[in-house]
Amino acid sequence: MNVERRKFSLRKNDQVAVIAGKEKGKVGKILKVDSKTGRVTVESINLVKRHTKPTQTGAGGIIEKELPLDYSNVLMLCPKCNKGVRHKTVTNAGDKRKKSRVCKRCDQVLDLA
Repeated sequence: MNVERRKFSLRKNDQVAVIAGKEKGKVGKILKVDSKTGRVTVESINLVKRHTKPTQTGAGGIIEKELPLDYSNVLMLCPKCNKGVRHKTVTNAGDKRKKSRVCKRCDQVLDLA
């Protein structure tokens, strides 16, 4: 079984804006990136209710959880533009091994570190 994994530029804990679907316009933090299926799970976005039976370890009931969105339906959020933007990768002048993500609209550095 040959499973192809894609390299994504969005990572866990990135702030993203949803650009398509029923959750369009909402903003949240990425909880999980699945490179096999090309999907991302965003905090408090795409919530569904699941009815679970009680087990020995936990009580049953109705549980709300996030389902993953397609990777193409989210854009990185620029704090300066305050909207979802495309970004580019730029190598730092001092250290050629370090790269940072930069907003294509306003040249604001998007990386936290």
